[in-house]
Amino acid sequence: MSYVIRSVRADEWVAAKELRLVALRDPVAHLAFLETYEEAAARPDSYWQERTAGAAEGAEARQQIIAEGPDGQWVGTLTVLVEEPGTTDWAGFPVERKQGHVVGVFVRPEERGSGLTEVLFDAALEWAWGRGLERVRLIVHEENGRAQRFYRRAGFVPTGVVVPLGDSGDRELEFVLERSSVGVPYSDG
Repeated sequence: MSYVIRSVRADEWVAAKELRLVALRDPVAHLAFLETYEEAAARPDSYWQERTAGAAEGAEARQQIIAEGPDGQWVGTLTVLVEEPGTTDWAGFPVERKQGHVVGVFVRPEERGSGLTEVLFDAALEWAWGRGLERVRLIVHEENGRAQRFYRRAGFVPTGVVVPLGDSGDRELEFVLERSSVGVPYSDG
């Protein structure tokens, strides 16, 4: 099957919302996402419009990349957030380097194992390196073994940073891919 891998467009918020709601119904969504289906479904259309526009083609602070099947259905997605040095991340940790943060990784179950996730990650890394980011990181639940195995195969390595998730006792682990470890020459523009 052939896919089109591309950034979302600002006017595609309905499709972005639909795929996010599908992702939040996945059996491991509680390990992969920091919101529930009910929370996301209750959000107004204006939220989805702003969210999509902020990560659309041409945006610099974040980019949502999707895989579109031959029938036009979106079958996978991820988003890269740009984190600037001197800021703090979503968990309150200081950001020391210009880096990307991959979030919202999802591939429809019927498409898993097809190599689609690798292609999405290739596009995400190309976007990140093209913006001069020094590294790309992601946070994964300590019990999400399937995701951890994929991230290791993609070249990400655990850093030892552990992020506690509230009072539940659950923890997430940081994985990172350094730009220097992928042999991509640096270009400042």
